[in-house]
Amino acid sequence: MIDLVNVSRTFTRGTAPVHALRDTSLQIEDGQVIAIQGPSGSGKTTLLSLLGTLDKPTSGKILIDAVDVWSVPDRKRSFLRAKQIGFVFQGYNLIPELSAWKNVALPLRYGGVRRAERKRRALAALEAVGLTDRVRHLPSQLSGGEEQRVAIARSMVIQPRLLLADEPTGNLDTETGDRVMRHILALDDGERMLVLVTHDPSVADRCRRKLLMHDGELSEPDVS
Repeated sequence: MIDLVNVSRTFTRGTAPVHALRDTSLQIEDGQVIAIQGPSGSGKTTLLSLLGTLDKPTSGKILIDAVDVWSVPDRKRSFLRAKQIGFVFQGYNLIPELSAWKNVALPLRYGGVRRAERKRRALAALEAVGLTDRVRHLPSQLSGGEEQRVAIARSMVIQPRLLLADEPTGNLDTETGDRVMRHILALDDGERMLVLVTHDPSVADRCRRKLLMHDGELSEPDVS
């Protein structure tokens, strides 16, 4: 389980503080599939970065399985990310010099998986998102939608316990977006946690829990 306890994140823009997240408490249990919706600049991406231990809160605690993740050494957080957390970023963050399959295999390399097994799993993940014919292409040889699918395959290849996706279907056509969502939701085995930031109501409707962000504050709509 992930537990955010009174978490805030403040940045400085010039001399003015920017309160990206305000005194937020949230529990995410194994097996939950969550959509986070809200306008641009409301704090959604900041929340994902904090959940994924990529960013440190200004105040409050982030607990994973009752352990404060910012009280442990950096190497333990790095190990946690490599083994248990998958990310789909808006910016893709692909390595320009690596082919599609090598980009997808990168988290497995960090996790100590042998090369033959890395390649097998990477090719299977690319097949799942419909990119069998692009496995040897560099990012510069791919369209924006294809780059996004490579990023999604990379996030899925470790079979993460926690998947964090920032607009996973944002640059995809309807058919490809639906296919990608089916594969993301196929990770829902009752044990994993899936957290998706989306502006697409059809994506949010496929998630069992919805949260709203506005001006750095998180709320859960009353569905009763």
